[in-house]
Amino acid sequence: MSGGQSGVKRWLARTLPRPNPRQSHKAEERLPALTESLPLREGKTTGGDKHLKKMAVRYSHDVTDYRLGCFVRLLFRWRGSVYKMVWPDMLMYILLYYIISFVYRFALPEDEKRVFEKISIHVSHFRNLIPISFVLGFYVSVIVTRWWGMYVSMPWPDTLAILLSNHVHGQGNSARLARVTVARYVNMGIVLTFTMVSPAVKAKFPGYQDLLDAGYLTKDEKSVLERLDRRSKQHKTYLPFLWACRIVDQAKREGMITDPIAQKTITDEIMRLRGCCGELLGWDDYNIPLVYTQVVTIAVYSFFLFSILGEQFLDPAQNYPNNIIDLYVPVFSLLQFFFYIGWLKVAESLINPFGEDDHDFEFVSLVTRHLEMTYLLADTQEREIPALVKDTFWESSSGEELIMPAAQSAFLLANQFSFDEDASNNAATPCV
Repeated sequence: MSGGQSGVKRWLARTLPRPNPRQSHKAEERLPALTESLPLREGKTTGGDKHLKKMAVRYSHDVTDYRLGCFVRLLFRWRGSVYKMVWPDMLMYILLYYIISFVYRFALPEDEKRVFEKISIHVSHFRNLIPISFVLGFYVSVIVTRWWGMYVSMPWPDTLAILLSNHVHGQGNSARLARVTVARYVNMGIVLTFTMVSPAVKAKFPGYQDLLDAGYLTKDEKSVLERLDRRSKQHKTYLPFLWACRIVDQAKREGMITDPIAQKTITDEIMRLRGCCGELLGWDDYNIPLVYTQVVTIAVYSFFLFSILGEQFLDPAQNYPNNIIDLYVPVFSLLQFFFYIGWLKVAESLINPFGEDDHDFEFVSLVTRHLEMTYLLADTQEREIPALVKDTFWESSSGEELIMPAAQSAFLLANQFSFDEDASNNAATPCV
């Protein structure tokens, strides 16, 4: 085994880029150094750092237990609220509405008022022909389905790290080097993918040098990527996963992985993560057809542009149908505007969750989380694994003592019946 481990060590040094010297430290010393290196160098700020703590509005813990008023309190939140998204459009709508209302009431002569009233009635009738509810509802449904697909495509390397810790055997430098290098390569592939879809991560790691400073890349790996960039303009997110698979294959040949099924399982998990990264790139490259987005946006805004005329309160003395009252505040028109525009803003905020809005995915903090978890799991030391000891229930003489009260009734009910194996109908008969 020692010869195999030294062989893979020589292969890693000869074939693959050399790891960062920090990787030779103890896991407890290396993990803080790597995670603390994720923020950019001191004195350099980015949009991703500035908005890191402002993303992802969470409120599920506030409504864990239903009680009177628990959902009402959510209506008074500002960050991530519909009010924050709708108020500019609402303000513009109110200004245009009252400008036309004041012109109608105080600026127009009587004969021109009659003309305006006929135009308002005409617009009020035909604007309802716009199928805004159907168009907008279907659009939001498509957007939410797409948003959920993006979330499902997010890569989570925890399973790979557990597989590495359990199937790449050995506590020597070579085995540990193989485990943590595979974990680092997978994190590198994820970060390269995130930089292509998330402006916040791109601002944090604008180039290979920033990845080198953060500990994701070595100088040799940086040279390899730059050389490939000169040969092809295609993205290189697949390359770290290729390097990781090569290490797993060599570890199997050198005896660190003893089971071929374990090797296949680890390789399949690496390829699954690569597939998740590819799906993220696909979601980012291929959008909902622009024509559909344009149709929905034009339909919604034209509907309320016409409603500025069609929802005006006309002179009740003229006895127009549905105009028996004169108010200065169009309450129901404002509510209609609030609901439909809020619905549209939901779709606009979810159509691309890779940005820095309140409801977008937290890619920057996810990068830090993935790096920390993979190193904690993949580089687990023997002293971090608890010893196999007899638990509290070992000395129990009867299995019935282990049955929880909630499940005990089910066992009692089951014990009332027995199955006659000799019966041809295999029917259950009560115990005598």
